[in-house]
Amino acid sequence: MNLTADDLKLLSEKGISEEKVNQQIETFKEGIPFVQLEKAVTAGEGISKFTEEEEKSLISKFQKESAKGLSLLKFVPASGAASRMFKALFNFLDNYNPSEESLDSYFERTGDKALKAFSEGITDFAFYNLVKKRIEGNAQSKDEEVYLFVKEMMSEEALNYGFYPKGLLPFHNYGDHTATPFEEHLKEASEYAKSGETAELHFTISPQHGDMFNKEFETVKERVSSATGTSYKVSYSYQKPSTDTIAVDMDNNPFRNADGSVLFRPGGHGALIENLNEQDADIIFIKNIDNVTVPRFASEMADSKKVLAGVLLQVQEKAFAYAKSSAEGQKSAEELLEIKSFLENELNVRLGADFDNLGSEEQQSVLSEKLNRPIRVCGMVKNEGEPGGGPFYINDRKGNISLQIIESAQIDTSDAEQNSILQNATHFNPVDLVCGVKDYQGKKYDLMKFVDPKQGFITGKTKDGKELKALELPGLWNGAMAFWNTIFVEVPSTTFNPVKTVNDLLRPAHQVK
Repeated sequence: MNLTADDLKLLSEKGISEEKVNQQIETFKEGIPFVQLEKAVTAGEGISKFTEEEEKSLISKFQKESAKGLSLLKFVPASGAASRMFKALFNFLDNYNPSEESLDSYFERTGDKALKAFSEGITDFAFYNLVKKRIEGNAQSKDEEVYLFVKEMMSEEALNYGFYPKGLLPFHNYGDHTATPFEEHLKEASEYAKSGETAELHFTISPQHGDMFNKEFETVKERVSSATGTSYKVSYSYQKPSTDTIAVDMDNNPFRNADGSVLFRPGGHGALIENLNEQDADIIFIKNIDNVTVPRFASEMADSKKVLAGVLLQVQEKAFAYAKSSAEGQKSAEELLEIKSFLENELNVRLGADFDNLGSEEQQSVLSEKLNRPIRVCGMVKNEGEPGGGPFYINDRKGNISLQIIESAQIDTSDAEQNSILQNATHFNPVDLVCGVKDYQGKKYDLMKFVDPKQGFITGKTKDGKELKALELPGLWNGAMAFWNTIFVEVPSTTFNPVKTVNDLLRPAHQVK
């Protein structure tokens, strides 16, 4: 690939090596193969489901261990802007003129169910009073009021909610104040991510939103601290420019902008493994910014997180003991069998077919390598709609079987057998993870060593009317954690309350009353 002096300067500014760019272009040329599913993971077959008594025991374990001084961190990916959340509202502004037709006529003409639901539930949105006050007296009819309401929300000259980070939008109405997801995550952290009297949170955000998050924290911290009896330590990081990926044209040559510069694009949420790698805590809880809820569901949600953390501590205790013992000298055949059984039955590790043919020293080396990995305990929710990506056993085509979180885009749905496995999936991943990132000596793992670069995505995009191909890095909870030890646990559906569209805020999980 021929790079100009300007290209090399751009690479230097981003901290991207020429070698990495060449590797990415080779990836475009070779393509990224679909994963090979072995079978879906189901309850009792890779997904643990606990009784009420077992859950109480796991919660107790977490509470006892954390009281001894474990460092806890809540890691919240929060860089997304809210523009996609308001797609229906932008569409409405483009297609409706209140002076030319009524709302009923618009609904009949377009079949716009999303806007109809929005207009019917408009008073139940947390931002209703704020927007209503700003447009008071300007509307000549109810229909025009809906139009002006939406315009006030979305216009760049007004509230400009489409620019906002999703985490700073008014989600919940408490009467005397509204709460953003950012504030709800602070409150939530006090329930299960508090060391002593302090809860520590780390948000990954976009650089242009930094001042907005700082201002929000200053606005709410006294109120939240007073309500929860918790002090808060909040930090932020940005997706690194060095994780941007080069875009190529349809012939796999670097795509160039109108000014001749090479186009780089953000590498997707998989880039955040570098941000996560910079965090240091005994237990790290990961949850997306928009997955919050109102107080009446908070205790069930918090107990669910404590269960996951209890599972982590329980299995980590054994893993550490075996790892320490293994490092101290050669194990007997019986001891190796015991470690093997633990890895297979409690950490879902699948050893190669030739393992039994290895000598004892080689077996111990393999088992030790499998033990000394970060551990993630992932909450899984039952599918209640169309099956999508979720927990599967996959084969890496070298005969190695592992437990993975797989997105539907990674699966060849044109293959009848693969599609059948996908359709039979019973659970999906709501991005609900509890992570142990230290070894038995308390040293933090280098998480970059456990990424599978072959689990990225190539997608088609356009820029300036021209087609291009973009590369997304392996997802944070997908290929970026491919070589972690993985445990799946069924969690209540009430713990999963994402806001993908504005109308999701009308659901009970986001209604305080």
